[in-house]
Amino acid sequence: MSKTRIGGATLNQTPLDWTGNRFNILEAIRKAQEEKVEILCLPELSISGYGCEDNFLSDWVYEQALKSLLLIIPHCNDITVAIGLPYKHNDINYNVTCIVKDKTILGFYAKQNLALDGVHYEPRWFKKWPSEVVEQTKINGSTYDIGDIIIAHKDFTFGFEICEDAWRKVRPAIKLSQKGVDMILNPSASHFAFGKTIDRENLVVNSSSEFNCTYVYANLLGNEAGRMIYDGEILLAKKGKLIQRNDWLSFKNFNLIHSDVDITGSQEFDSPAEFPRDKNTEFVKASSLALFDYLRKSRSRGFVLSLSGGADSSSIAVMVSEMVRRGIKQLGAEAFLTKINRSDLIDKVVKEDPQIAAKLILNHLITCAYQGTINSSDDTFNSAKKLAEYIGATFYQWTIDDEVNSYTSKIENAIGRKLTWAKDDLALQNIQARSRSPIIWMLANINNALLLTTSNRSEGDVGYATMDGDTSGSISPIAAVDKYFIINWLKWAEKELDYSALNYVNNLTPTAELRPLENKQTDEDDLMPYSIIVEIEKEAIRNHKSPTEVFKALVERNLEEKEALRGHITKFFQMWSRNQWKRERIAPSFHLDDFNIDPRTWCRFPILSSGFEEELKELNNL
Repeated sequence: MSKTRIGGATLNQTPLDWTGNRFNILEAIRKAQEEKVEILCLPELSISGYGCEDNFLSDWVYEQALKSLLLIIPHCNDITVAIGLPYKHNDINYNVTCIVKDKTILGFYAKQNLALDGVHYEPRWFKKWPSEVVEQTKINGSTYDIGDIIIAHKDFTFGFEICEDAWRKVRPAIKLSQKGVDMILNPSASHFAFGKTIDRENLVVNSSSEFNCTYVYANLLGNEAGRMIYDGEILLAKKGKLIQRNDWLSFKNFNLIHSDVDITGSQEFDSPAEFPRDKNTEFVKASSLALFDYLRKSRSRGFVLSLSGGADSSSIAVMVSEMVRRGIKQLGAEAFLTKINRSDLIDKVVKEDPQIAAKLILNHLITCAYQGTINSSDDTFNSAKKLAEYIGATFYQWTIDDEVNSYTSKIENAIGRKLTWAKDDLALQNIQARSRSPIIWMLANINNALLLTTSNRSEGDVGYATMDGDTSGSISPIAAVDKYFIINWLKWAEKELDYSALNYVNNLTPTAELRPLENKQTDEDDLMPYSIIVEIEKEAIRNHKSPTEVFKALVERNLEEKEALRGHITKFFQMWSRNQWKRERIAPSFHLDDFNIDPRTWCRFPILSSGFEEELKELNNL
């Protein structure tokens, strides 16, 4: 039995960070060399970062990527490494993987299928390579193969699929298998979405079975460029058996796993470790890592949050807390603080118990403010205060009634009448939300901190948010998840993550608290049940169905009476179409689900439209 030590490494890269990205690559290679790995697969576009966007249209990016590659090659002694980068061949842009063995380039595999769905726009920057075509490319006077290449190593051969290549029905692996290739390496930049890890594992295992090969998959890691999160999954499978996987969504710069594989012979393997992959766990792992990377890569000093005591802001406070808890657990307090550029706090916490250290760090890292009005309740104040105290955040409280009254009186003097709730309901609600924005922004500026926006996807669907009010912020962590999920996740987090202070918010009915308290305002009275919104949006937005198609899909599920459902679908489409301008201005958000409503990534919709007038007539004439 002849075994080869095969490895995959995930990397937390940053677009255009040539020095930092090269450092991570070299650290992964060095670790692999220490572990005696023979063949190492690194992620897609790991030299430049995947999220360079339209910089991939610039010639200098390809020049810099090649310079970095040439600096990495001398370190690849006694190892074969697959390294992803953008590469220009015959003045055409390609997404390639360079194979380096013992400090020598063996060739370049060029991606054959480019992603152009959901959040991906690869054909804007790259050209796909034709199947089974190999050409020659020159670097500093030397000639190398480029294209659909196969590499020989010892007594076996290996080929490539880069990310999207593997998700197509007609894929490179088919012809590689026909040619008797023994192993396939897949360098990837596959974005995180709920449940995708299971699909990805099935892809790798099934591929290894279908093509009778060893299959090696290495994904990027972390919040690379602001919106997309990469889970850093590494998977090794052989002939239908998963032989190795890592714990994903790590706070580390890189992770490496490897296995000794008899590529051409039969072999038994122990089953790899299992990790929780339920949606609640995925949400907290992905969001806390995304906040960690956003904080350190933006070089901000911390976070500021308008903590209302409601579900949305409470969930974000917990995410920041989990970011610190998990960061300390994985990296240690000193390394965690160094990575987020807060070495000034090391002496205060380094000798403390991790739980105490987390609260001390959070006291400096997140500042929360409860901005009450005459319409705010004691219940929401207590909810905010207790949660802030529990996680250790700095907590302030003030009222904004003076500011609201100032704006209101000026308008009343200008128009010559008093504003009333009967006539001016929307304006009187919105001015409260907007009055909170300038002062919380001021606090964020003073602290050199990121202002966290609390809008969720359900509010974005129907425009149930005040522009330049509760939508104000630097980053919107939960804008890609629905309110119904947030409400249920908080109940899970209270028990499973040990946040007993969430008991306060978990016993409240969601409300904007913008009308007088005697009105007993609730979000669902203003809109519709959140459980209904999430079902409508899945059909209307994710599945691109018309109002009538949505009705036909949902009426069979007996969610509510037919007329109520018809009315809610009508209201959803009307509010959706008239509020695109708000979605255009929502702060950057993390892509977490299999779809989102951010027009800069997943869902484009015209700002001006007919408002589904004909389609809604058809629905209501059924």
